[in-house]
Amino acid sequence: MGYFNTGCVVTTVVQLTTWLASGESATLEFKKSTAEKERACRTLCAFANGQGGRVLFGVTPAGKAVGQTVSDRTLEELAQEFQNFELPLFPAVERMAVAPGLDVLAVSVARSGRVTSFRGVAYERVLNTTRVMPRETYQRLLLEEKHSTVRWENQPAVGVTLDDLDKEEILRTRQMAIDQRRLSAGTSMDVGDILDRLGLRVDGQITQAAQILYGTKFLPHYPQALLKLGRFRGTRITGDILDNKQEHLHAFAAVREAVAWLDRTLPLAAHFPKGSIFREDRLPVPAEALRETIVNAVIHRDYSLSFGHVAIAVFDDRIEVRSVGEFPAGINAAMLSREHPSVQRNPLMAGAFHRTGAVEVWGRGTNRVIEACHAYGVPSPDYAQVGGVVTVTFRVALGPEGGDQVGTMSGPSRHHVGTMLALSRHQVEVLELAQISKPLPELMGPSGRSDRTKFRDQVLRPLLDAGLLEMTLPDKPRSPNQQYRTTVAGLVCIGKEPR
Repeated sequence: MGYFNTGCVVTTVVQLTTWLASGESATLEFKKSTAEKERACRTLCAFANGQGGRVLFGVTPAGKAVGQTVSDRTLEELAQEFQNFELPLFPAVERMAVAPGLDVLAVSVARSGRVTSFRGVAYERVLNTTRVMPRETYQRLLLEEKHSTVRWENQPAVGVTLDDLDKEEILRTRQMAIDQRRLSAGTSMDVGDILDRLGLRVDGQITQAAQILYGTKFLPHYPQALLKLGRFRGTRITGDILDNKQEHLHAFAAVREAVAWLDRTLPLAAHFPKGSIFREDRLPVPAEALRETIVNAVIHRDYSLSFGHVAIAVFDDRIEVRSVGEFPAGINAAMLSREHPSVQRNPLMAGAFHRTGAVEVWGRGTNRVIEACHAYGVPSPDYAQVGGVVTVTFRVALGPEGGDQVGTMSGPSRHHVGTMLALSRHQVEVLELAQISKPLPELMGPSGRSDRTKFRDQVLRPLLDAGLLEMTLPDKPRSPNQQYRTTVAGLVCIGKEPR
């Protein structure tokens, strides 16, 4: 009995009813009786390795409280079973009578913060299922236990010297940090001294964090310093690749390149605010939300994975920012849309970005992204972790397939002439056909569309506005003799020689 950290306390009918109504989940499991105590302890172990949780004894799998007889012997047997936890756990036990002589026992544990096992095996909770923890997860959690002293980022960089780092970027960090009052104005201009102040050089050795932040040479030892950028036609990864760029860059350069690429790639819509005669150009997603998401992807990645990278994929219906590596321990996707702790996998890297004013360190980044999207009138992003990759998805229509949706951005992008980013298949077909002037019905034919108004608004209008297509009778836009032809810019855009 003395094993329990709170003894047995009486809970309320209301609380028990709430638990039962919620059903089994990532933090709650039902057991019909303490005869299942061994399996229950596996689940308690999984809870301790996750978010914490509670097992209810005397409850059927369907969530009906039937209770069981609870004697001193029952509690002693539970206590003996609890002694098989490594590291020790001290579950709290709550007891409630549901019928004469029948009680429900609620046994709960908090998140351990360290890897816990039961009878030599570590377990994890996945939705409402308890399973043996995979070796990779177990090793990662063990590594994170040592996070304060032994991390990938604070280990010596292989074969890297000061001459291999971007000195201009280091000096830029110094100046921005001084401007933000996050570094003393008297800080030396010596790049080695600056690294020492930032904790990026230890006993004269360049750390791997410094290499990722400021490196100029990444192969063969640091292939994970990779940024992948791609624009795909349609809504699937199997669609035609309209733009594809892959480059090894240090962290600060990767953020700048990703932001600049999106600025060139995403369509820009004209919007006239109510009461104003001046046009306001809008990206499909607020620029600050995209930038915050990219910075988070770069600095919170798991750089211990040599195959890792950050990827930005733009489809006709969404923008995805992908980061190879799982969420840090204690963080999951659901937590990112509400207040949550700041768990930094790479505190040295996060600290360098923080000094420049690029990020805060309060765990508010995702909340600010959501707020920015709401203020902009677009949906907040989806956060997910699947197959060891964290993905942030902004769902917004970028191509004409979503032409009937609110907020559609179907016009051509502002990418350099010579690419066809954000042009739909139908728009490219129009430019191909209109190399020789064609009337509207002939341009509509290959698309299979029958609604002339929608075809004009969704396909032709963006091409006309972008100067890729022109009318043969511009002064009579509705003339029955009206035809359309591809401009010189349009020809260049589809890779044809100007006439």
